[in-house]
Amino acid sequence: MSADWKVRFPCTRAEAEAIHEDDEWLASLDPMPTIVADEVEAFNDDKWQLDAYFAVKPDKAVITAIHSRIGSAAKAKPIVEQLPDADWVVMSQEGLKPVHAGRFYVHTSSNKGKVPKGARPFLIEASRAFGTGGHETTSGCLTMLDNMKRAGKRFDLIADIGTGTGILVFAAHSLWPKAYLTASDIDPVSVEVTADNAHVNSVACGVFQGELALCVAEGTANALIASRAPYDLVTANILAGPLIELAPSLAQIVQDGGSLILAGLLNTQAEAVLRAYRRQGFRVQKRVDFGDWPCLWLVKRRTYGWKRPLRATGRTSQPPGDFGTW
Repeated sequence: MSADWKVRFPCTRAEAEAIHEDDEWLASLDPMPTIVADEVEAFNDDKWQLDAYFAVKPDKAVITAIHSRIGSAAKAKPIVEQLPDADWVVMSQEGLKPVHAGRFYVHTSSNKGKVPKGARPFLIEASRAFGTGGHETTSGCLTMLDNMKRAGKRFDLIADIGTGTGILVFAAHSLWPKAYLTASDIDPVSVEVTADNAHVNSVACGVFQGELALCVAEGTANALIASRAPYDLVTANILAGPLIELAPSLAQIVQDGGSLILAGLLNTQAEAVLRAYRRQGFRVQKRVDFGDWPCLWLVKRRTYGWKRPLRATGRTSQPPGDFGTW
């Protein structure tokens, strides 16, 4: 899409989401804008901004119509800006830097640069799903997977819960190419994106050894996930709240002695997450902090005799497409 004009408004997260969701109202505007919203201050839902992109200069009535839907910005003046003659989506992607984490090198088509010697490159375009490698949670998981391989670990049954763009399961496939792979996400769009990325990165989709089986699932609540359990490696890079909710369910699909990688939590949330998983019989094998974002490698203790499991629903209250913070 080529956009010539941008109008910026301060807003809250709730206001941005409300405008995004009202497709009928957006379609009634002439010219119709493309809306992009983002946080201004990390984890502050009251400090967001909304950018409306237009192919032609919007008139005052259109700007006023959008402004009137943002109550928190009633006294703020919208910023109207004419853009260079360029594709703003491509321009935004050019601002992304490639990520070198462990033996992995994650890039977009516009920032590939020179692949480091010995690195396994992955092409992951900036898209509608989370996980291009640029966030500390994703790069931390990639580094942890690399550490596991260097430690001599071998896995045959691998699941990635909340796969996003698929980057973690692609990395696991490159390390353990003969494993059975399963990836799921609560958001159907993420599953579509992962399937596309699998094709681009030469990862075959299917149900056989060395192939990737995909499904839409709320947490672990899916017949495909259940039928392939227990797994010797599960990765879950989501959010602290869902991780705590899913502790019994994830414990249920990890085999005794199996490994679980958790990420998406802040340092301040780590102890609460760890408490939930210690109750399920996990111990910490390794913890690595990447900025404010820890990555946890947990191992499920082997159990002997009878132990009553905690009830697991397999589900989480996290809504699809929610990349926010708990």
